[in-house]
Amino acid sequence: MKILVTGSAGFIGFHLVNKLLKQGASVVGIDNINDYYSPELKFSRLREAGISKDSANWNQKITSTKDAGYSFVRMNLEDREALNHLFETENFDFVCNLAAQAGVRYSIENPHAYINSNIAGFMNILEACRHHPVKHLVYASSSSVYGNSSKMPLSTSDPVDHPISLYAATKKSNELMAYTYSHLYNIPATGLRFFTVYGPWGRPDMAYFLFTRAILEGTPIKVFNHGDLYRDFTYIDDIVEGVVKVLAGIPAESPPYQIYNIGNSTPVKLLDFIETIEKALGKKAVKEYREMQPGDVYKTFADVSDLQKNLGYSPDTPLEKGIGEFVKWYNSYFK
Repeated sequence: MKILVTGSAGFIGFHLVNKLLKQGASVVGIDNINDYYSPELKFSRLREAGISKDSANWNQKITSTKDAGYSFVRMNLEDREALNHLFETENFDFVCNLAAQAGVRYSIENPHAYINSNIAGFMNILEACRHHPVKHLVYASSSSVYGNSSKMPLSTSDPVDHPISLYAATKKSNELMAYTYSHLYNIPATGLRFFTVYGPWGRPDMAYFLFTRAILEGTPIKVFNHGDLYRDFTYIDDIVEGVVKVLAGIPAESPPYQIYNIGNSTPVKLLDFIETIEKALGKKAVKEYREMQPGDVYKTFADVSDLQKNLGYSPDTPLEKGIGEFVKWYNSYFK
């Protein structure tokens, strides 16, 4: 079984590759290692997987020194010719597309990056799957597609017609594009609306990462909407377990298309989340209260009943344990 994981130097991609390799899969990862956040962290993830920084040259396939089942190619999804060549030569059974320009707030500052990566890049993935058929395409959507919906919990049957950031709009576009290709070309496709993911090797632009750094440095943390925000924080191991189940759960509908929420289904108030980090660090935060940011949503709360019913998904990592694991990794990485 050969699986393509795009965004394999990213947070979720890195952990997914490790999980798949442990299960005996053959994995090819691609990533452009852009500078949205520190490329050094991405190279560190690759190094953990047996891919050296010096060997990660553009459009050249290299094999991990730690696991012969893993190969990596530095590549842009926007490079249609290179992507098609990869599909032609590798004969993938499954594709998990996690590569995307992430970040709600950054989409306000740099909108073109989102169109290039999340729209044009995803189009190239769909075309590659069309011309080189795979058993299942799983791709990353986002809880941000729900906008500021006041109905809780958020269900995949809810309307998602009013995104409040360009990032969210691109993710909704991905869902529409995938449905169209599933309908026209019978491509089995499943979108995953990820809710706030956290854990070791996480993204430095995420709140828990920023909070931890600031608390340790004794600098103020920005608490938006005066702390009156709720997020469905979901530990990385629970996310990856769900992705693996989804990859194997090929849609049987006609067209073969599915959307799932993937989250912890337990929203946590931001101030309680900060307190959990404070306890793990043994140090109080200096809080700087701010108004709501443009593009932010008030609350996320995943209804994962479909994923539980169909594939047995059951996230079970308590927040205190997950934050403890992150802090342990953070102190080790930045020692």
